[in-house]
Amino acid sequence: MDNNLQIDSFDTKILKFVTKNARIPFLEVARECNVTGAAIHQRMQKLLDAGILSGSQFNLNPKGLGYLTCAFIGIQVNLSSTSTHQEVFRRIQEIPEIVECHHISGKYSLFVKVYTKNNEHLKRVIVEQIQAIPAVTNTETFISLEEGFTRQVPVD
Repeated sequence: MDNNLQIDSFDTKILKFVTKNARIPFLEVARECNVTGAAIHQRMQKLLDAGILSGSQFNLNPKGLGYLTCAFIGIQVNLSSTSTHQEVFRRIQEIPEIVECHHISGKYSLFVKVYTKNNEHLKRVIVEQIQAIPAVTNTETFISLEEGFTRQVPVD
């Protein structure tokens, strides 16, 4: 991974296309950029190698799969040792309903995003899984009423 890579206007143009549609054929991007498909392929590989792009994926719609409750949970951890924090993090990773976990500063040690089938399912995840971790001292849950939007960072 090349953290020192400077992207140019050509890279920016390519990124704008692929962030709108990750399945866009390289030849279509090449036509829009007036270059060859090989040039797009090389630039995409350069962006992948540099860590600017990290693959492509299909995104599951949680509601379509019956996960109707989205919540964010702040988790306080007894930080008696670094290994305690790492153990809590490892246990959090094992909970499949948790789709994101952030190490944060402030009141909480971890902040997670969780999708559950309903509020009862959410309660079971909180009480039986998260709060059951010995070093977890407190949690605070914020239920999302509706996702306003989600987007990629801007490509300048």
